[in-house]
Amino acid sequence: MNDKTLKGAIAGAVAGLVGVSQVAAQEDIAAAGNGGTADASANGGAVATGDINSGGNVGTAIGVGDTYGSVAVDGGAIANATSLDVSVDGGTAIADASGGDYNIAFVS
Repeated sequence: MNDKTLKGAIAGAVAGLVGVSQVAAQEDIAAAGNGGTADASANGGAVATGDINSGGNVGTAIGVGDTYGSVAVDGGAIANATSLDVSVDGGTAIADASGGDYNIAFVS
């Protein structure tokens, strides 16, 4: 084997190895900062109500002045209904799982 043939064989082997390493490197994918898990909640919280005045706890007020003879006073029927609808809506929850800066990626 002469010197030119040996140099050609070595150059071909090196080119082949470089080609194989390039193909192998193209199959590997490294990802850094892909986020991960993001949790979000839009809990409503708590509601506190103060005193609720529903009619002032007063029925019918009747005043009878000076009378002569028989007197009949009828206050009628008293009914008072109070209805409350209290809601604590959560609103909108926004979660962000951005990767951020200074992440490290490994290729196995």
